[in-house]
This record gives sequence, structure tokens and C-alpha cells, in this order.
Amino acid sequence: MVKAVVVAEPEALPEVRDIEVPEVGPGDVRVRIAAAGVCHSDLSMINGTLAPQFPLVPGHEASGTIVRAGAGVDTVQPGDRVVLNWAPACRTCWFCFQGEPWLCSAVEGVTSVQRGHLAGGTPAHAAMGVGAFAEEVVLPARFVVPLPDGVPLNLAALMGCAVLTGIGAVRNTARVRSGESVLVVGLGGIGLCTVIGARLAGAGPIIAVDLSPEKEKLARGAGATHFIPSDPKLSKQVRPLTGGRGVDHAFECVGSPTTIRMAWGATRRGGRCTVVGLGGKDEQVTFSPLELFHFARTLTSSVYGSCDPDRDIPMLAEQVRLGRLDLNTLVTDRITLDGVPGAFEKMKAGHGARSLIELDSEGAADGRA
Repeated sequence: MVKAVVVAEPEALPEVRDIEVPEVGPGDVRVRIAAAGVCHSDLSMINGTLAPQFPLVPGHEASGTIVRAGAGVDTVQPGDRVVLNWAPACRTCWFCFQGEPWLCSAVEGVTSVQRGHLAGGTPAHAAMGVGAFAEEVVLPARFVVPLPDGVPLNLAALMGCAVLTGIGAVRNTARVRSGESVLVVGLGGIGLCTVIGARLAGAGPIIAVDLSPEKEKLARGAGATHFIPSDPKLSKQVRPLTGGRGVDHAFECVGSPTTIRMAWGATRRGGRCTVVGLGGKDEQVTFSPLELFHFARTLTSSVYGSCDPDRDIPMLAEQVRLGRLDLNTLVTDRITLDGVPGAFEKMKAGHGARSLIELDSEGAADGRA
């Protein structure tokens, strides 16, 4: 038995309970979780935005150490440090062959997978097939990516979702170039990573927007040159900062119709608006045919930062090693499994950036520089 956060049903309060993880079979690995980030997608699993099976163990952004490897596993071995990958590409479907593993058919629409049982024998379901809010997990070896030396194991958890998604949206999806102007609407963990991605790309100005004034310090620490409180008339404040045109690139990191329209309206003619936030299926965003023609903007989404974790995690680890990417700036709260309900409440209120669940103090201190 291991301790894990379990949500019994939609909207239920997360509780720490005992679960029995599966046996390690051929092709599987058992991972001792060092740390897991509390992502907005975890909240979406509970509040009805997504539809997983319950009872559910949330968590998909995590890092840890291999405890055991099953027969046929040759990519990792016990003792290896890894980042968990909630969207492992099959490498055989049409999308994978097109070089788009983030759209892999094998993981499309997967919100949960049965992995283990509660103490009474009830099947437990792992969010995104991972269920990382637990002391240990068992999952196929393709769900882990070896972590290069030079990155503290606890902070490496953030590379499993927020860092890949935010920096990837800038680098891979929008392909922001040096000197281009960038707007980021919504400054949670992924939004702040998008700001970091813009800084790494050499963008400027980098304009950060959020409802909460407390996010200004976090945004400027991530690389923003300007901060604007969220305003439906955002475009009027952005244009004077961009030669009257609007930004070359706008990134919407909330997932609401209002903020999508705000980001869209602040984008210059011929610019690009990228939706990174995950919104509800019943909400609608409307555009007139005339504005679509006149502004000639591109509207697109960024799924998992258009990333291939096997390729991008080593690249990002190198940025950490060189001192260009400081993952500490993303963590505003360090908690235990018992702190997950409070982390969700802070997220709902728009406070802080990432809450990081730290489980393995030995692993958390190991930077292997």
C-alpha cells in the first residue's frame, strides 16, 4: 500500500488514502515520486471540465526515481531519475509519422486509466494514466523520460507539463523570433512558463496580463517587461507599447471566451494568437467574418506545447544547467499530499504560481550538478 490523494467523485474533496498499486509487469516501471506539481488540468479533472473515471488519483506533472523495472525494459533501470510523461507517443500512428507526437492517436482524449485499487478493493483510476499525487506509481516505461544531470529532481517535476507546455507554445507552436512582441494573458504556472519562453526567444516587449496584481512580481521575475491588470479593453493599453499595431504574438493561458477575445483583439493585423488554456466544451467564442478577413490574424491552439518530451526535456535541462532557466521562480508553495485541497483553493482564487508536492526529501535535494 502507498499513500495517495484520492477524489471519490466529481467536486468531492481530495483525501489522502491508501491505494494498492499494480504489480510490475513486462514493460512496466515502478517510480518513487519525488515531487508533483499541482496543475490547473488536475482541477479540471475534478470540476467537470474533463470527464475522468472515479475514484481518481489526480496528478500528471511529476518526477521521481525508478524503483523497479519489468522484463523487457531497457530504457531505464533502478536508481535512474526520471520525469513522467503523461502523453507518451505511440510512434506508429499517422500523427506520429507526421512528426506531431503531441497529437498521437493513442493518447487523444485519454483522461484516466485504471491503475491499482483502493484499500477496500475498489478500482482506482490514474489521471492522464499517471496519477502522480501518490508516493509511488506503476506505469509503462514509455511514460518516463530519463532526467539529465544538473536539474534538481524535485524541480524537474515542472518539466512534465508547465515548462514543456508554456515554453513549447512559444518555441514550437508560435515559433517566436528575437525582437517580436509578445502578450501573455493569464499568469498561472503555464502562463509564467510562456513568459519565460518569450524571454528565452529574445522577444520584446513581453507584456503580461492577469486579474491579480500580485502576479506582477512573478511576471517580471520570469522576464516580462510590462504588466497590465486584466481589462476587456486590453488592446487599447497594448497598442501604445507596440507602435500602435498590437503584438506580433498573443498567448491566451486561461481558456475562457473573454480572455481569448482579449488576446485576439490585442494582436496586430497579420499576427498570431495562440490558445494555450483549456476551456469548457459548452463555452463559445464568436468572430465576425469581416474581422477574420480584415485582420488576417492566425488563431491556433497549442497542445502540450507541440512538444516531444523525449526531445525537449533534455534541451530544457540544458537551459537549466546553463542558468538560463530557473525553475525555482515558478514555485510559490511547497506542500505535502495533505496540502492538495488548499492548493486547489489558491488556484481557484488566482493566488501564486505552482504548488509543488514534495514527497522524497532525499531525491528533492539531489541536483547531480
